[in-house]
Amino acid sequence: MKENCSEMRDETPAIEVNNVVKVYKLYDRLRDRMKEAFGIGKKAYKLHYALNGVSLKIYPGETVGIIGTNGSGKSTILKIITGVLHPTSGEVRVNGRVSALLELGAGFNQEYNGIENIYLNGTMMGFSEKEIDERLPSILEFADIGDYVYQPVKTYSSGMFVRLAFAVAINIDPEILIVDEALSVGDVFFQAKCYHKFEEFKEQGKTIVFVSHDLNSISKYCDRVFLLNKGDLLGEGSPKEMIDAFKRVLVGQYELSESDRKSVSETDQKSVPGLNPDIQEYGNGQATIIEYRLTDAGGLPTMAILKGSEFTMSMKVKFEEYVPEPIFAFSIKDVHGTEITGTNTMLERAYLESGQPGQVKQITFRQKMTLQGGEYLISLGVTGYRKDVFEVYHRLYDVLNITVVSDKNTVGFYDMESVVTVTDAEPEGSETE
Repeated sequence: MKENCSEMRDETPAIEVNNVVKVYKLYDRLRDRMKEAFGIGKKAYKLHYALNGVSLKIYPGETVGIIGTNGSGKSTILKIITGVLHPTSGEVRVNGRVSALLELGAGFNQEYNGIENIYLNGTMMGFSEKEIDERLPSILEFADIGDYVYQPVKTYSSGMFVRLAFAVAINIDPEILIVDEALSVGDVFFQAKCYHKFEEFKEQGKTIVFVSHDLNSISKYCDRVFLLNKGDLLGEGSPKEMIDAFKRVLVGQYELSESDRKSVSETDQKSVPGLNPDIQEYGNGQATIIEYRLTDAGGLPTMAILKGSEFTMSMKVKFEEYVPEPIFAFSIKDVHGTEITGTNTMLERAYLESGQPGQVKQITFRQKMTLQGGEYLISLGVTGYRKDVFEVYHRLYDVLNITVVSDKNTVGFYDMESVVTVTDAEPEGSETE
């Protein structure tokens, strides 16, 4: 599928990306990187194509979304468009003043207060102090963070930070606004305020490009959508077409051949999608988590789950010693470290037998995904009680990063799955026979 619904247009694109490639060298060890820097030893790296010959055109006045799983190249293409990164090959042309809200913290000095950062960002965009003075009231009104604007931004919550960053981004009179998932950290009311601003920008003929896991927002606000996967542009088209295509990618019905559809036990642990390269772990070693994997409803290893679908978290545990009635657990945090949910075999009353030396057990948790669209981290553990003393045999913190993709987000962390009905009612005070 390489769908293309963009029309032939005579006008000059606001953004034109031609055959852009971005390649990174991945090293297994730091010393291999050092050896190459000094020109000694053999090549000890692998090439990773974050973008593989991507071309796209975005026209003035369009609101365009870019979707795809983690690692698909969404943030990379935005950083190349804004000049934060340089492509390995290919070219990018941008026609118009760009204001970008990329990752949280980009472009802000953590030691400066809010006011100082407003002037810093405005100066970087080429505004004079007088021009920033004129825009300051609008920025402060939109950010609405009160006296915190006089405090160092390192003391801000993520919500306050994004309020100030977005307020600056939209009040410097941009012709092109680029937003990378940053709005997901704001509260629901602030998000509504930002999307209202998107609508104002559309009416003013400005160009908007944004990345989001909230497919409902993509569907509602975008004129066109680009779908990326593993550095390749799979297609472009209407929001509905591309969201449907994205869902096929998520459930493995788009690009995987039969030979790729290995079972969990057959797949090499190193290929686990979303694996944290810097795993934090501890425990007394009497039991060890030797394998773990997140799979979708079709049994395929994944790092992206469609909200409302079933998924499975599984792990294999080897007992090095006798372990009385071990407890197997997994939990989910958001990217800010807030523990959202979790369960274990004791709570589920699923397994209370003791582990014997050399034994290997596979533990599988299967459930429906009801979390809101966004990024999450999974932790795993094997614990228990030995003579009423709590023991940690092995814990893996933030071992997997997963993306929940949603076409309907509600308020808070999870969807209550409400069934809503609206019917005609009798007027107040009316008599019924």
